[in-house]
Amino acid sequence: MVTPRPIFMEEIVKVKRPSTNTLSSEDSKGPLLDPKEEEPPSLLCPYANPVELSSQEEFRKRFFKDISPAMWDDWRWQIRARIRNQQTLSRYLKLEPEELYTWKGDWHPPMAITPYYLSLFYEKAPDDPLRRSVVPTIDELVATEGEAQDPLMEEGQSPVPGIVHRYPDRVLFLATSFCSTYCRYCTRSRVVGKAKRLVGRKRWELALEYIKNNRQIRDVLISGGDPLTLGDEAIGWLLQRLRAIKHVEILRIGTKVPVVIPQRITADLCKLLKRYHPLFLSIHFTHVRELTPETEKAVSMLADSGIPLGSQTVLLKGINDNTEALKALFLRLLKNRVRPYYLYQCDPILGSSHFRTKVQRGIQIMKELRGFISGYAVPTYVIDAPGGGGKVAIDLGSVLSITEEKVILKNYQGREFVYPNG
Repeated sequence: MVTPRPIFMEEIVKVKRPSTNTLSSEDSKGPLLDPKEEEPPSLLCPYANPVELSSQEEFRKRFFKDISPAMWDDWRWQIRARIRNQQTLSRYLKLEPEELYTWKGDWHPPMAITPYYLSLFYEKAPDDPLRRSVVPTIDELVATEGEAQDPLMEEGQSPVPGIVHRYPDRVLFLATSFCSTYCRYCTRSRVVGKAKRLVGRKRWELALEYIKNNRQIRDVLISGGDPLTLGDEAIGWLLQRLRAIKHVEILRIGTKVPVVIPQRITADLCKLLKRYHPLFLSIHFTHVRELTPETEKAVSMLADSGIPLGSQTVLLKGINDNTEALKALFLRLLKNRVRPYYLYQCDPILGSSHFRTKVQRGIQIMKELRGFISGYAVPTYVIDAPGGGGKVAIDLGSVLSITEEKVILKNYQGREFVYPNG
């Protein structure tokens, strides 16, 4: 095996806003070890047509001809071979000027894209929805009013490192700060990718002790980073420890792994997860083109293991802020036994204005979905309230008035109806 080495972003082409920061290195291998990484040798797209396997095979043969199909399907190789700077990315994409710049400030996540996910958009234009969601642009350097590094005040609601306790009966357990692919609009842009893949057993123990000592906690959401980038041993250890806490009834995992590195969903992992029911998985989907044969196989394996699957989608300007785009995504998810759960208004992290839509746009899209597709395929549209207020469902204006005698309702067709109130 080639000895891994750290990689940093160097000699990046500069535009009019030069800066000097470099990308941070990260650990990428087994969860119980601490090795360094190695660098490996639009809405214009049809909504309902996912990338076919043949185009991915063409990408592999064109750019990774010395990599066998078995190696390509090894999720550990996919992590080691991530594309992590613009110089490397330019081997596969014709980068636009706005995609060539150096970092300024420390609030951005580093760039990292798995070869698999890159294969889904390598021949697409800069406005391709998948490309825009993971390839950095100079727009990230523009901070606008109301944005913050930690807009949801997670750090202010963290009683011990690795735990966010916002709601009375449930906590967020941040198991890692590592992702195989970094979304440019990530809520935790301030921390992801800037530490080791495994944060350490000591921090985990502190978090577990906190949960154990707070008997009102019945639901634990394991997130990060992406916890499914950890190895089976670490995942099993954490789930076993959490399941041993008697008042913890529900375990959930938040992940984008089935989308950006579906090879990670193995028979062994499914067998492991199946031991810890009731266990739920929330998967981050952005666009229908992410539902490739590999991803559909991965979610099928998870569903066949008895794991309820939900999706969480962020509403993003120019990426999926279109009724037909979201309709195609939600219907395809439901067909694959993934229940659309939340549609998030994009959080106001620093440098995110180019991603954020008007809330009125989200309301209009939801109105155009409700009643026209199955209710199972319609998520709840929410804003995660800045300042740590939690998720707030957005009123779609269906209740026109309420009196002691009656409620005036408006249905999906715009027709008004009277409901007797008590």
